[in-house]
Amino acid sequence: MDTARPAVRRLLIAKGLRAFADGYMALFLPAYLLARGHSPLEVGALSTATLLGSGLATLAVGRIAHRFAHRTLLIAATALMAATGVGFAAASDFTLLLAIAFVGTLNPSSGDVSVFLPLEHAMLARVAGDRQRTSVFARYSLVGAIGGAAGSLAAGLPGLLERMSGMGAHRAGQAMFLLYAALAAAAALAYRGLPRGARSHGHAAPAPLARSRNRVYTLAALFSVDAFGGGLVVQSMLALWLYQRHGLTPSAAGAIFFCTGLLSAASFLAAVPISRRLGLVNTMVFTHIPSSVCLLAAPFVPSLAGVVALLLVRGALSQIDVPTRSSYVMAIVSPEERAAAASATTVPRSLAAAASPFLAGYLLAASPLGWPLVAAGAIKIAYDVALLALFRDVRPPEERELPDGGGAR
Repeated sequence: MDTARPAVRRLLIAKGLRAFADGYMALFLPAYLLARGHSPLEVGALSTATLLGSGLATLAVGRIAHRFAHRTLLIAATALMAATGVGFAAASDFTLLLAIAFVGTLNPSSGDVSVFLPLEHAMLARVAGDRQRTSVFARYSLVGAIGGAAGSLAAGLPGLLERMSGMGAHRAGQAMFLLYAALAAAAALAYRGLPRGARSHGHAAPAPLARSRNRVYTLAALFSVDAFGGGLVVQSMLALWLYQRHGLTPSAAGAIFFCTGLLSAASFLAAVPISRRLGLVNTMVFTHIPSSVCLLAAPFVPSLAGVVALLLVRGALSQIDVPTRSSYVMAIVSPEERAAAASATTVPRSLAAAASPFLAGYLLAASPLGWPLVAAGAIKIAYDVALLALFRDVRPPEERELPDGGGAR
């Protein structure tokens, strides 16, 4: 692991920089566009364009990554990220902004759907080794969560610039886009120090997914079911339910989500010792089911204190599967298939999650009981049962010597 540590450190630094940029851009961009006179419909269209463009680019990179050095592709992606920031700073016409959003790297969602993800996942799995893989992915998830949270706080920088320097609102907004480009340059410096031989093998694979195709596509379908359920209870929908059912104020809801966010970040580190004892699949399933039960039960708890307790328990459990899921996907495919597997299992999740908030809004409009929470809990439990049934015997290398499917002790 000694020779791998510098590479892991550089990947974590780059991840933190990108997460910080995504964190403030997701909050700043809609406000900037509205202040520039664009309608909410145009803001929504631009967000959709970024998601579609990022999803297609991520799939494309996953399919070609086995032919190129990953370091080269990562540096090229930072050039695209820098161009995106400069383009948004310079452009004012909406059609041009829409085009830049589609081909660029902006990320309006909480998840990391970008050209960087499959490349970073493949490189982390390559340099970490089987024994350290889950630990490295836990740190990767933690750095992303902390960077995104810090970025969210930085969304207030334009107002600070206006007050402290007398800079106009438009120029302060342009400065934020240029900061996005500067963070891309900093990430490029981190990537430059990665090993040159970033491909998993010295020769290109005949196809991005060959031996593992059926396995990866089955996981992608299962993960999409889970993501669809999760989309029913994204923070905006959960907050809306709390407003309707329990009369919470936005500040009170924000405090609750801050606490659940802290618990979720801590759970990334808890994933490592749990997975070593239970195994990756068992960890994903047996921590996820209780969190889904909390969701399912919350609408039927009359007191706000009981609901908050359930949400806190869910926050402590629901994200343990994030690093274990990434580690598992990387472990059960061949090295040359890792980038394609990461993109094939990530993009469908994001598209599935994007499809369900509209349904959640409809259900909440029909009844304040909380049917989206009930549906999300049931869907997620069904996903967990299916995952366990189909993959409990598909073990990563570090677990194969154990007959009971448990982790390395």
